[in-house]
Amino acid sequence: MTFAKTQRLEALPPYLFIEIDKKKRALLQAGKDVINLGVGDPDLPTHKFIIDEMAKAIYDPKNHRYPFDEGVPAYRQAAAEFMSRRFGVTADPDKQILTTVGSKDGISHIPLAVVNPGDVVLVPQPGYPVYNSGAIFAGGRPYVMPLLQANHFLPDLDAIPENIRRQAKLIWLNYPNNPTAASAPLSFYEQAVKMAQRYGWIIASDLAYGEVYFEQPPPSILQIPGAMDVAIEFHSLSKSFNMTGWRIGWAVGNDKVIAALAQVKGNMDSGQFNAIQVAGTAALKNYQHADVKNQMAIYRRRRDVLADGLAQLGWQMQKPSAGFFCWVPTPHGKKSMEVCNQLLDEAHVVTVPGGGFGPAGEGFLRMALTVDESRLHQAVERIAKIKF
Repeated sequence: MTFAKTQRLEALPPYLFIEIDKKKRALLQAGKDVINLGVGDPDLPTHKFIIDEMAKAIYDPKNHRYPFDEGVPAYRQAAAEFMSRRFGVTADPDKQILTTVGSKDGISHIPLAVVNPGDVVLVPQPGYPVYNSGAIFAGGRPYVMPLLQANHFLPDLDAIPENIRRQAKLIWLNYPNNPTAASAPLSFYEQAVKMAQRYGWIIASDLAYGEVYFEQPPPSILQIPGAMDVAIEFHSLSKSFNMTGWRIGWAVGNDKVIAALAQVKGNMDSGQFNAIQVAGTAALKNYQHADVKNQMAIYRRRRDVLADGLAQLGWQMQKPSAGFFCWVPTPHGKKSMEVCNQLLDEAHVVTVPGGGFGPAGEGFLRMALTVDESRLHQAVERIAKIKF
């Protein structure tokens, strides 16, 4: 049998990190000590108070059946209460909140709910690859919005050509941002909402890193008057509570868009295991728990070790105010893949080349704060010995 991948798969950009993965595996097989700053997955365990709630929930027989498509009512209510306490945003848990199997679930499926073939999708670059692939799978046409340091890594909405604005159906925003670690002020969200109202855009805001911050808590776009009419926002418990493997999040926003997303998901999956939603309810009700706050302090110390250490070596970078990535300019303006390979070959330190996120990410490296302080100190010491 001859087999060919579908055109939608062929349209996806190539995976550019294969070379790094191969080198990393080869070093590990050779017994080398590799420090991995490339992984965007928390190394800290899920908090005990959440695990304890899950342990009880899995013994409840009512949680052993098919889950509610739209999500357990108590979980959606907890999400609504979180939106109110944390952001001052009022959302109807029955009409404006939908449980998702992690935020990636909602992010990948929303284009199928709102984008017709040929519609333009405004995609930030560098950015989470699923924004682009989701648009392609829905038959949309991705239009790149470069995130440049000169504009504080915010898309220049005024630079989008008028004809593209009129063809656009969906715009992606992600702050705190992966990979640039930038945050967005409310003034930027105000501009985005005004443009969405003018051109009929649906704003999809990815707030997966909203609860990992070091200074001021990041805002929600839904705080802007009128945003609920044009926006949907994706939240995740993955980074906030070290629950990446649990796959639990929620979408909140315009009721018609939420209903359309629910219709797509109803045809794609059967929802998330009810017991996980019970545990997620406990997490959201205790988002100010001492263990959660301590987690932020851990990431803050790690950020300072890495950022201050690189600064002492002469690397120019801005300390992130949120998220657990550092977006680091390459030394002497070298290509990101070249520096990435040099760090791996000579220091056995894994990083992610910014160019792998697209041309707008070139000249930067992404370094994750997902290893402990001692390993970050070691990484800086190893990097200090390299001549670039």
